[in-house]
Amino acid sequence: MKRKRKFNQIAPGWNIVISTLLILTSLLIVLPLILVVIISFSSAESIAFNGYTFFPSEFTLNAYKNLAKTGAQIKNSYIITVFYTFTGTVLSLFVMSMCSFVLAQKKFPARKALTFYVFFTMLFSGGLVPSYIMNVRYLHLNDTIWIFLLPGIVNSFHIIILRTFIQTTISDSLIEAATIDGANDFTIYYKIVLPLSKAGLATVGLFGLVGRWNNWFTGMLYVENPKLIPLQTMLYKIQKDIEFIKSNAEISDSVMGLELLRSMPTESTRMAITITATIPILFAYPFFQRYFIKGLTIGSVKG
Repeated sequence: MKRKRKFNQIAPGWNIVISTLLILTSLLIVLPLILVVIISFSSAESIAFNGYTFFPSEFTLNAYKNLAKTGAQIKNSYIITVFYTFTGTVLSLFVMSMCSFVLAQKKFPARKALTFYVFFTMLFSGGLVPSYIMNVRYLHLNDTIWIFLLPGIVNSFHIIILRTFIQTTISDSLIEAATIDGANDFTIYYKIVLPLSKAGLATVGLFGLVGRWNNWFTGMLYVENPKLIPLQTMLYKIQKDIEFIKSNAEISDSVMGLELLRSMPTESTRMAITITATIPILFAYPFFQRYFIKGLTIGSVKG
């Protein structure tokens, strides 16, 4: 007598089909990144004659040597970017998780009004000019590390996500039991809400981490001190300088300009910039992925 297959068990044939589709999808995601890495090590002549290929005719480190010519600037940009990315993410999670915890409490009388206020800011904002005036003229945050930390410390959409996560994951009976045992709001937040909200915090934290790492506009708009220029802003300026030199060399039509244009590894430098900005943030994904998987089984109330 054949044993009945479980309801959630996949048939061997479908298992092979789904696994094949997942492998092909993974290759479609990984192959472009591999191509970018190969192009960053390709010579300008190889790209000119062969185009973008996985098998260039010549490998070179000229693109990375051009980035290394920035000297201590790229080191300082890395340090400032790592600092404000992780510090800003931690501070943001701390503030938004406390706000979400309060908004998730049904006993809080102003819960609906404050939730609407948070939601309203998602739809309407003052815009760039009022933000610039506030940050520069009144708060004097320009050319300081605080310009990367304070303005983006709260995200309305992330607060709504965390509030919904707390409401659906942490039972009211668990909060009531802790209150009966004498725990105050801070104790409940620190010992119950935070441990059971790791999956939600990891999701929002990853969004914030990637957003801060890729933020080049803030440094472009508010920072003039070279020691505070973040990595993305520096790389953006390098690429714009390359385009400026290239366009001027073409316009001048001089021997020196054409020689500079011919020797400059434009495409490979762009790819080297992409790799330089992408590789560090990729190491954050496995760390957060562990909490995504763990969050599937936490948060339940055992009777």
